Amino acid sequence: MGIVYYEQDRIFKLDTPRTSYMMGVVDKEGFLGHIYYGKKVSGHELAYLLRTEEPPFVPSRNERDRLSFLDKFPMEYPTHGIGDFREAALRVRSAAGHKFCTLSYVSHKIFSGKKGIEGLPASFAGEGKCTTLEILCRDAHLGMEVVLSYSVFEDSDVIARHAEVANQGRERIFLEKIVSMSLDMDNRCFEALTLHGSWARECHRERRPLGRGFQGIGSRRGISGHQDHPFMALMTPATSQESGEVYGVQMVYSGNYEIRAEVSQFGTVRWQAGLEGEDFCWALEPGERFASPEALLTYSDRGLDGMTGSYHDFIRCHILRGEYKDRKRPILINNWEATYFDFDTEKLLSIAREAAKLGIEMLVMDDGWFGNRRDEFRSLGDWYVNEEKLKGGLSYLVEEVNKLGMKFGIWFEPEMISPDSDLYRAHPDWAIAVPGRTPSMARGQYVLDLSRREVVDCVWEQVEAVLRSANVEYVKWDMNRPLCDLGSLGLPPERQGELAHRYMLGVYELQERLVTRFPHILLENCASGGGRFDAGMLYYSPQIWCSDDTDAIERLAIQEGTALIYPLSTIGAHVSNCPNHAVGRNTPFETRGYVALAGTFGYELDVTRISEEDKEMIQEQAALYHKYNDLIREGDYYRIASAAENHLYDCWQVVGKDGKESLVTWIQVLCGPGRQSHMVRLKGLEESARYRVEGAGEEVELSGDILMYVGLRIPDRRGDFAGQVFHLVRVEEAE
Repeated sequence: MGIVYYEQDRIFKLDTPRTSYMMGVVDKEGFLGHIYYGKKVSGHELAYLLRTEEPPFVPSRNERDRLSFLDKFPMEYPTHGIGDFREAALRVRSAAGHKFCTLSYVSHKIFSGKKGIEGLPASFAGEGKCTTLEILCRDAHLGMEVVLSYSVFEDSDVIARHAEVANQGRERIFLEKIVSMSLDMDNRCFEALTLHGSWARECHRERRPLGRGFQGIGSRRGISGHQDHPFMALMTPATSQESGEVYGVQMVYSGNYEIRAEVSQFGTVRWQAGLEGEDFCWALEPGERFASPEALLTYSDRGLDGMTGSYHDFIRCHILRGEYKDRKRPILINNWEATYFDFDTEKLLSIAREAAKLGIEMLVMDDGWFGNRRDEFRSLGDWYVNEEKLKGGLSYLVEEVNKLGMKFGIWFEPEMISPDSDLYRAHPDWAIAVPGRTPSMARGQYVLDLSRREVVDCVWEQVEAVLRSANVEYVKWDMNRPLCDLGSLGLPPERQGELAHRYMLGVYELQERLVTRFPHILLENCASGGGRFDAGMLYYSPQIWCSDDTDAIERLAIQEGTALIYPLSTIGAHVSNCPNHAVGRNTPFETRGYVALAGTFGYELDVTRISEEDKEMIQEQAALYHKYNDLIREGDYYRIASAAENHLYDCWQVVGKDGKESLVTWIQVLCGPGRQSHMVRLKGLEESARYRVEGAGEEVELSGDILMYVGLRIPDRRGDFAGQVFHLVRVEEAE
């Protein structure tokens, strides 16, 4: 494993435990071409894949057909304006207005470990755990240098990529497009798998063939978005959960992005992931540098399960940080669906007293505690406690909650400002807006211009004062509207195209301050649910609220899509009241608990107003959480069946890393006629081991090969939306 440069052949070979990635330098002009990415191979003699011995040949042999060469050669990092008419990875405008750049290989460095990316979240690993390749390319005409960075990890089949541009010339240049990853491959009838949705129905899987021309996803909303997710997989047609070839890419970024695939006239695919280009333009002065966000690339020859396993382990080991990355999270209860804005100290304490009796470990106070916040139309930006509502102030409330043996958490929406707020009346220019035009509101609010230092500092001072005033141990950081009317009074005209990215850098800076200065606080991100669920935010918070839709049946598809690339430990999932506030559906309290166990687990309801039967169920669910959370948080996740596909039942499985135990969850969506039991084939077990199966009525004992190749029998249960869990324990461990 690691990275090797074969100097005589001018080939770079990057090896992970199961994959190989190769590129090579050709011709005297130093074109850097992509050679191979896929299943691990022992040799490196694959330069023939560059097809440089086929017409039109390299320019040194056939200058007459330079454009034909450039439009066909598998460029590792293609540029705009030189005759490669496919999608460019880098588009630069010179001070004279010309859009032209060409990159030639200059040198490279290979070193142990990995550097961070200034101002941006990025994967990490220490020396001996990771090897990094930096390839220096140059455009001599512009005086521009580009460093292409690749990191491979000893324990992962993920390759982390990004690019950094330096202006070493004498004039300003403008970056109009920069991607983090570009990959040229022969098209093998690829199909694209993406995650689509909207508010309250995030991350629904969609699979479709690649056609000629451009296709892809992206966001221009200033957030990674509910509508499309910053992830795409390319798969061979026969690929399933268990078998077939999959290439995956996801962005470590939370703002505007695009992931595009282009099928060319020659039947090749150019696949790219990076910053969205329509609203982006970055002025780079002489001596300045600009780094793209990071992209995480992976390959699996073991179907989607292989890709999922690689991403889950990578995020747990190389993205998540802080005290809670490997720790069980406290069971919390959030007051939002219980009270909305209508609460005071006594109401919150009444919920806390009852919750403490039931085994709930944290009270989270949601929206409505600050300024003059009586509804959603006022006081965002006024982050001081409303002591008319909270008699005795925040410290008194927190002390009383702590006396019950519970932790305390609090909700913020620091990126927003209400027109009806003290902050807006003092600083109307701090809202993002185009001068002279009335900006569009969403949810009755504007967005703060976090590209400005004074705004970031003001927000931080308010948030920090609240957090230091009481024993706050959890923060829910919300963001409830997209960006539009992109104008900043803090930026000159030529830099207005930098606003969306600079805004995201401001968000990252605020969250870095929070996790650095309050390392004991558990941070949970949220953006109207899963509007900003991505690896960038996971760098700061080990969990993200994945949807405002808490209906257990709707959550099946939402959590299935989210768990395709993110560990279950990162997925915010709660039990809420019925009829559900989003869809009006009634589901069994037991089933709601089973679905929420496949996440961080908590409650969104008023425990003072539920039945004794439901209270008893909460205690049982809390016991299940403590029994199984280590397994769910750390184990290998497998998708067994999808209700989104079969419309009958959903099933997933988690297997411990040591193979000693497994948990299978089965949710019946529809109880059809001719009822009978179901057989589901499990995964990840040891063929020759025997497992005791708990949860199927009488305990049974079956071998791993029978459970995987014949199946576990799921007894029929009456009624729609019934759920069951099955705990498998390896027999020698149980004795």
